[in-house]
Amino acid sequence: MWSRFRSFVLLLLLAACQSQPAPIKVIQPTGPVVPQPLPPAAPPKLPGWETPAAFSDLPNWSSARLEAAVSAFKRSCEKFSALEMTAPLSSAAPWAGRVEDWAEPCGALSAARSDEDARALMEQVFVPIEVVPPDGSRKFTGYFEPTYEARRTPTPPFTEPVPALPADLIPNNGKPLQRLPNGTTRPYPARAQITTSGVQAIAYAHPADVFFLQIQGSGRLTFPDGTTMRAVYAAHNGHKFVSTANWLIRTGRITRGEASMQGIRAWMNRAGPAETRMAMNQNPRFVFFNAEVEGDPSLGPAGAEGVPLTPLGSMAVDTSLHPLGVPMFVQTTAPGLGGDWSGLLVAQDTGGAIKGAVRGDIYFGTGPEAGERAGTMNAAGRLWVFLPRAVAARMRNEGYAGLDMAPPAP
Repeated sequence: MWSRFRSFVLLLLLAACQSQPAPIKVIQPTGPVVPQPLPPAAPPKLPGWETPAAFSDLPNWSSARLEAAVSAFKRSCEKFSALEMTAPLSSAAPWAGRVEDWAEPCGALSAARSDEDARALMEQVFVPIEVVPPDGSRKFTGYFEPTYEARRTPTPPFTEPVPALPADLIPNNGKPLQRLPNGTTRPYPARAQITTSGVQAIAYAHPADVFFLQIQGSGRLTFPDGTTMRAVYAAHNGHKFVSTANWLIRTGRITRGEASMQGIRAWMNRAGPAETRMAMNQNPRFVFFNAEVEGDPSLGPAGAEGVPLTPLGSMAVDTSLHPLGVPMFVQTTAPGLGGDWSGLLVAQDTGGAIKGAVRGDIYFGTGPEAGERAGTMNAAGRLWVFLPRAVAARMRNEGYAGLDMAPPAP
């Protein structure tokens, strides 16, 4: 089954090529040729997609709680309103139609005041379509926004800088460069060199907390006076992520069963500063942060779409396959939510490990409880994309002919 949208497009193109009739060998007729009517054309086969489903086919649709996802979708609609109406909603996923196709669903859901309202309105404006990956790859995990103690100045044990975005970092289309004092540039240094040369800080925290904050990508910092600050991902140094946990296991410092956030933190506390630094430097990637004043405490940081993440309303997806802002219905297993779970989510974020057509990372919220629930989630599942009726009709009637389905340039 299917793990990448380009594979899907390639399958589609190959299927189209294979469906062309073979060259006909011309044979001189021995008698009059009587034209025969051609059989009706078969509807286009869309590899990787099931036929549109009925809402009644969605597991527990009639009782699903929709408030969080509807609130998230309304925020996505605000982002849509700033886009060119005739532009594709996503250049990477043109099957989702144009921005103007989403005006009706956005307008309809703006009037929703309850789950019952939202359910009825969605059934009027959307068609659910299940994504079925030919390679069988299906996986749902959870993530959260951590909360860490911090200080304004280095105070043991809060001695590690939460690194601020440096002025010498040039983004360079995802391949960061460092601007040197003489005006020349070079690839941005790895973690070990950055930490020895010093960094500016937005705050100071425990070394293990900063390390995990850099892996998580964002978090809330709490100070003794009761104030909070959000450390928001700003950039990284362009180096490949390398798992410190794998290095610790390979070198016999921890067992595979200890390769959790709690287990690694316990090892760091036992190992001391020098060995902890050596372990951290095994991962050359280094993440920088911007400081933001916390807004609505019930919402998370801004995701890839640029809107605040909604607990159990937002999900990270593979944006090379799916557009941001689109509602999706998920059925999976979530021990932190009582086991079997199904619900509505909105694609509002992405991540380096989120690869595949049926691959989602559900945002659980902020703090330790959210972290515990998110950490228990790792299961297969099913995914339905909600498309406006106009887009679904074009897919059905034109077999993607009305959409630009060319694969992205390599």
